[in-house]
Amino acid sequence: MSDVRLEGVRKVYAGGVEAVKGVSLDIADGQFCVLVGPSGCGKSTLLRMVAGLETISGGTCAIDGRVVNEIEPAERDIAMVFQNYALYPHMSVYDNMAYGLRNRGTPKDEIDARVKEAARILEVEPFLQRKPKALSGGQRQRVAMGRAIVRKPKVFLFDEPLSNLDAKLRIQMRVEIKKLQRALKTTSIYVTHDQLEAMTLADQLVVMNKGQVEQAGAPLELYEKPQTVFVAGFIGAPPMNLVTVPESGLPGLTLPERPPGPVVLGVRPEHLHEDGASPFGLAIEIVVTAVEAVGAETYLYGALNGDGPELIVRVAGRATHVPGQRLTATAAPDQLHFFNPQTGKRIG
Repeated sequence: MSDVRLEGVRKVYAGGVEAVKGVSLDIADGQFCVLVGPSGCGKSTLLRMVAGLETISGGTCAIDGRVVNEIEPAERDIAMVFQNYALYPHMSVYDNMAYGLRNRGTPKDEIDARVKEAARILEVEPFLQRKPKALSGGQRQRVAMGRAIVRKPKVFLFDEPLSNLDAKLRIQMRVEIKKLQRALKTTSIYVTHDQLEAMTLADQLVVMNKGQVEQAGAPLELYEKPQTVFVAGFIGAPPMNLVTVPESGLPGLTLPERPPGPVVLGVRPEHLHEDGASPFGLAIEIVVTAVEAVGAETYLYGALNGDGPELIVRVAGRATHVPGQRLTATAAPDQLHFFNPQTGKRIG
C-alpha cells in the first residue's frame, strides 16, 4: 500500500505568511489525485511539502503509513517530475534515466533492464544515446517521466509538467500520462492550474483556494454539485454563470422556485437553451454583446436585460446571432445552483 495522508498540514513563511492552512487529505493507494487552483493558492507548496522540498510548519504528512515530516527527500521513496524537465544537458537520455539508480548502487544489469523497459513504455528507445538538446519538448518530458519510472517509487509527484508545451502536445501528453499511471498503478499527485487538465486526469480532484481545500471529490461530482461559489466558477469551461439575485428579484429574470432571501444563482452556459427547456425553471432575457464561434459550438456573451450582469450561453454548431440581438434563454430546475451570498456555500 502506498497511500498518502495529510492531516492539518500548514506552511508558514517568515513574516507570518501562511501559504497552506491546515490541509487534511487522504489519497488512496494507486489513486491519481490532482491539485488545481489559481496561482498562489498553495498547491505547489503542498506538493513540495510532500516531496520534502519544503519544511512542514504544522500537521503531519504520512506516506505508506510512515510520517515523513523529518525524513529527507531521498528517503521518502518518491519521484518528482518538474515543469522544466530538469535533465542534465551533458548526459545522454540513457544516462539521465540511469543517474538516480547509479547513485543508489543499483546493479548495472538491473539499471539497463529498467531504463530499457521505461524507454519502451514511453517510446523513447530511438533517442537513448541523444543529448536533451536534440529532443523536442514532448520527448524531453517523456525522458523526465522515464527517470521517475525507473526508480519504481511509492508515489509520483508532478509539478505542472505540461505547462511548457504547446496546446496540441499538452493534450497528447495528458492522455499519455493518464494511460501510464493506469498501467503502473502508482499513487500520483499532480499539480496544475488548468482545470480542463485536472478534470480529465483526476480520480480525485482537489480544488484549492487561498491555502485551503475548497472541495475534493470525483471530477464530475465537483462539476455537477459544486459546494462553493469559488468551485462553481472555477470548474467548467466556460465557467458557470453566477448572478447575485436580491429577494425582490432582477429585471429580465424569471425564477419561479428559489430559496428565500437573497441568493447567488448559478447556471452553466451549456445548460441554457433557447428552446424553452422548462416553463418551471429559469428564464432570462439577454442582449447579445459578443459572439464567439469555436467550430463545433458557439459562445454567446450577453447582458441580462441589456444592462445587467454578464452571462454566457453555449449553443451547438454555428449560431446566426449578432450583437444587439435580444433572446430568451431557459434552464430546467435541476440545472440551477444556489449559494449563500455571505458565506459562498451551497444552499440545499
